[in-house]
Amino acid sequence: MHVEESGSGDPPIVFVHGFACASSDWQGVAALLTPRQRVITCDLPAHGRSAGGLADCSIEAFARAVAGMLADLDLPPVILVGHSMGCRVVLECTHEAPERIAGVVLVDGSCVRSDDPTATGPGVVEQIQTVGYEVFTRRFFEATFVETSDPELKASITERALQLPADFGTALFTSIAAWDTSSMDAALAAVRVPLLAIQSTTLSPESVRVSLAPGESSPWLDLVRQLVPTARVEVVTGVGHFAQIEAADRVGALIADFASSTATEPQG
Repeated sequence: MHVEESGSGDPPIVFVHGFACASSDWQGVAALLTPRQRVITCDLPAHGRSAGGLADCSIEAFARAVAGMLADLDLPPVILVGHSMGCRVVLECTHEAPERIAGVVLVDGSCVRSDDPTATGPGVVEQIQTVGYEVFTRRFFEATFVETSDPELKASITERALQLPADFGTALFTSIAAWDTSSMDAALAAVRVPLLAIQSTTLSPESVRVSLAPGESSPWLDLVRQLVPTARVEVVTGVGHFAQIEAADRVGALIADFASSTATEPQG
């Protein structure tokens, strides 16, 4: 994987991007943190500047790749930060290599439930086959933004997503849905390190993405609170799904505070 490091200071903070995204999504947040922390960003296989793909296109395979990166860099226990699909990767990695994780941050996570037939693996494949991968992906990414989002950012994120090969993207969409159904609850329940959930959006009853209001919860946040009772939850208002870009200052400040408290908190 393509990896970049900057700054100094423990615990190191490692950022994992979402589906069809790239490490550059963390640029603004990383710039805020490097004066006080060691920051590592990576492009997952077949994303960004990482060449090739994975024979096993799954959340588990991505998690193994991240765990391997942590081992190769021989890092002390890190704070692992994930966005969207990256939330799943960091949770699975925490299960894969718990000794290397000091804390977990989930940025605008979600969970696809098996009782929603359109969102399960076969349901996703059927939707993609019906409208075509390009149309499906364009609709998906355009819907991650809200009315107040920058239209140029919306267009650039969407066009970048369309660069992911259709066969790889389809398999990965399917894997996300399958992992949520089979592994999400267990992965959350197994977390034994401090966890921060930073949430900016949820889906309305009409399945439209909307910004969360101050103090508002969501089915995802309710799940996190249920399975990780010690979790810290913070809502970033007025932005879409890419809070780390649209509100880099607020997200960066929350992660910096979490890193500071994690560094002084007894482990075990």
